[in-house]
Amino acid sequence: MSIRSFNRVNPTIANTAYIDESSVLVGDIVIDQDSSIWPLVAARGDVNYIKIGQRSNVQDGSVLHVTRQSPTNPDGFPLIIGDDVTVGHKAMLHGCYIGNRVLVGMGAIILDGAIIADDVMIAAGALVPPGKKLASGYLYVGSPAKQARTLTEAEIKFLKQSADNYVQLKDEYIKQMARSGEPLNHVTSESLD
Repeated sequence: MSIRSFNRVNPTIANTAYIDESSVLVGDIVIDQDSSIWPLVAARGDVNYIKIGQRSNVQDGSVLHVTRQSPTNPDGFPLIIGDDVTVGHKAMLHGCYIGNRVLVGMGAIILDGAIIADDVMIAAGALVPPGKKLASGYLYVGSPAKQARTLTEAEIKFLKQSADNYVQLKDEYIKQMARSGEPLNHVTSESLD
């Protein structure tokens, strides 16, 4: 695992979070309680910040990055991921806002300034263009992503269940490492304030 500072700012990781040893986290990144970062995730909070809420998971091979401040965009675009979010394998999130209880499908790309409301499913391989706003309660598919249909009640419940499944899985990983005597270097002891 590579957790590195950038410009003297270190990632801040909750003591109940799981960080896989093959992931790379750099700079201004905050990961909240019970969230998990899986193998080969690359997250760079170097020119802006990344914040990941509680019980969210970022799966294998995903890339998280941000956009710097500029005269035309004084705040730049940080990357903010809410609570109970599932980010599927090989997704790319760049300077966007993801609400709570969102499922980002495998290989999906979400670009600068996009805003994803709570309770949204984004299909595998979808492309959410810069500045696009996705309304709550829908499935979005395609490139560019378009509203396909209203989510069913079962799908809305699944959004939270998916996040809960990954909380359970990261706890199993932590227990297995403790039983085998492996150092628990995938979890920092630093708590969020």
